[in-house]
Amino acid sequence: MSQLLNFGKMILKPEKYYNMDCAICKIGSAKKGLVTFTLERNNVIVVFKNVPAMVCGNCGDFYLTTETTRMLLERASKTFEKG
Repeated sequence: MSQLLNFGKMILKPEKYYNMDCAICKIGSAKKGLVTFTLERNNVIVVFKNVPAMVCGNCGDFYLTTETTRMLLERASKTFEKG
């Protein structure tokens, strides 16, 4: 059974994480970690903290799973609609 990650009111069931080479710096290796993800639209900023991601230990670039990205965009859209 997969572990559920809870941050804020969001609960995610992450895909399996594997160590991977960083596509940006080509030096570091990305490993499971947590990031802060920010979206901005029309002077409204939405900040998500403790988002599960693959994070490069060298440059800090990060990669989100499709499931995580979808959930973040849905939550942000609802927030933007509220203004």
